[in-house]
Amino acid sequence: MVTIARTPAQIGAAIRRQRKLQNLTQAQLGERTGLRQATISALESGEGGVQLRTLTDVLAALKLELVVQERSTAARGIEDLF
Repeated sequence: MVTIARTPAQIGAAIRRQRKLQNLTQAQLGERTGLRQATISALESGEGGVQLRTLTDVLAALKLELVVQERSTAARGIEDLF
């Protein structure tokens, strides 16, 4: 499944969705990554200040990858895609 995320909040929501699909709690994901549950919560909430390394560690633990591509001009926002 492809998810387009353009804001920290959208990235966090996508991570939360994938974590729940894998039946993991924030604490369990934290154990997989060596991160505190509060850090996972902050990332999923789209809070600022999350390090890029934290994001990539969480993506790897969920078996996800980050793809960077040119922004689509057809849709004004993520809501327009659904």
